[in-house]
Amino acid sequence: MPRPGKVILVGAGPGDPDLLTVKAMRTIMQARVVVFDRLVGEAVLDLIPAHARRIDVGKETGRHPLPQGQINQLLVDLAGQGEDVVRLKGGDPFIFGRGGEEAQALAEAGIAFEIVPGITAASGCASIAGIPLTQRGVAESVRLVTGHRQDDRDLDLNWGSLADPRCTLVVYMGVASAQRLAGGLRGAGLAGETPVAIIERGTTPRQRTFFTTLDRLADDIARWQPQPPSLLIIGQVVAHALLPSAEVSCQEAAQ
Repeated sequence: MPRPGKVILVGAGPGDPDLLTVKAMRTIMQARVVVFDRLVGEAVLDLIPAHARRIDVGKETGRHPLPQGQINQLLVDLAGQGEDVVRLKGGDPFIFGRGGEEAQALAEAGIAFEIVPGITAASGCASIAGIPLTQRGVAESVRLVTGHRQDDRDLDLNWGSLADPRCTLVVYMGVASAQRLAGGLRGAGLAGETPVAIIERGTTPRQRTFFTTLDRLADDIARWQPQPPSLLIIGQVVAHALLPSAEVSCQEAAQ
């Protein structure tokens, strides 16, 4: 019986391979088996050695090639066969990456594992777009929420706690539920003129940043049709965008 292998849950960051940690890059380049998600940037996948076995378990809204439970079991089985596995996840494994569920499954099966943190999309994409998530006198806190619910259920958030004008709200996977988001926040008292940024394919050469307001969000998304992965940033900090990467940003809402 082979010795049990080890699983390393690696945060691949928001897309730009230069934003990988040194440890993440070293781990990827030494990998023999890599299990990866759809949100891992193509340039990051290019770092995987040619001889390594690649297993794509990518998921997206409404399309689940491999359910989460089967992904958990796959990691357990591979390690049980003696494989050392790199589990590559977009952003940070423990921020809307379901890394906690996978780590729990590994722990329950007695499989050794390690976590390599990554830059989450909220900080990576906001910084590249020149948007400060916090700013003195403007935003005192940040809330990270997901616009996608388990099993594609209807979005039902605590709107009252989120509709704080002195808080920056970052919504992962929120494009499809933009109308529900805007309605819930406005219904809880957040002003319709609150600035919103939509960051498409953040930190990659194809990044685009759109600017709109809460009351125009759903209509503008229908007009622009931002492609996944896209991130929403809602709050007054959006009005303070510095746009260091103007060549990949646009302000169509202002036209």
